[in-house]
Amino acid sequence: MKRVCVTGAGGFIGSHLAKRLRGMGYYIVGADWKHPDSDCIRADESCDEFHLVDLRKYDNCLRVTAGCAHVYQLAADMGGMGFIQSNHSACIFNNSLINLHVLEACRVNEVDRVFYSSSACVYPEHLQLDERAIGLKESHAWPAKPQDAYGLEKLFAEEAYAHYGRDFGMTIRMARFHNVYGPYGTWKGGREKAPAALCRKIAVSDDALEIWGDGEQTRSFIYIDDLVEGVLRVMFGDDPRLQGVAINIGTEELVSINDLANEIMRIASKRLRVVHAPGPEGVRGRNSDNSMMRDVLGWEPTTSLRNGLERTYEWIKSRASNDPSHGRSEVVRQEMIPL
Repeated sequence: MKRVCVTGAGGFIGSHLAKRLRGMGYYIVGADWKHPDSDCIRADESCDEFHLVDLRKYDNCLRVTAGCAHVYQLAADMGGMGFIQSNHSACIFNNSLINLHVLEACRVNEVDRVFYSSSACVYPEHLQLDERAIGLKESHAWPAKPQDAYGLEKLFAEEAYAHYGRDFGMTIRMARFHNVYGPYGTWKGGREKAPAALCRKIAVSDDALEIWGDGEQTRSFIYIDDLVEGVLRVMFGDDPRLQGVAINIGTEELVSINDLANEIMRIASKRLRVVHAPGPEGVRGRNSDNSMMRDVLGWEPTTSLRNGLERTYEWIKSRASNDPSHGRSEVVRQEMIPL
């Protein structure tokens, strides 16, 4: 059994990935600074061993990656747009330390393959000012001018991982995730993303639905199972074009936030009064261009937005109905966590 480390295994994407890899026969070493909460996939379902460690500290990174053939670096201090735009300093400080320390630990421990999870937030803001969003190609990331600090630190980390690959002969794989959603994800507390937030609000309300901004801002969304499949295809792919290059993993199914909310209300068999309120909106429009994915991987996501939302809504509804706070959630302003 190959020993594989998944950092960020206490979170949404990391726990799904770890569980999939464990089912494939790998011995999974999970690492995170939080245990999976009651809404996540449990650590004993996804990992053979789980380390509760602060990966901003280099010694911890050395310890969890020791003896591992592969490392998936998914650990990050992040959340939805409300969190990202309220916590620029924390995103830059915490994530830069995590990314660099995990990378250097992989070099020292001679890890065979390293995967780094980047984000569509790396793309320049000026290409995302219209809700009729163009498909963002990998080459669009430079010249760089992301909207927020989270995107900037992700782009910096891409460069660091690519340079380590060139300088030290490391096999580096990277992907830019586009708005991932699905069951066992954050759905309350201030870090949740738009699909989960809307599912929660619709599940607990019989009157009004609050949407930040005018709701005409657009995005494309990818279901968690498709995202994990894409990560594995990138990680195990041997096409030389994958070496040290971040590839989009998303869909090209562009939808406005208003239309997303209407689709969830149809799934819930509800018609709520929509209230547009001030709040963080992010860029005006963002969509993925999957040309490189199709060309290099010969693959595309297969889960339609409707099917993914049906599964996600039913899961969040079941959680919200048993939640004493009725799923209330606010934007989180995080205190800086000392090393």
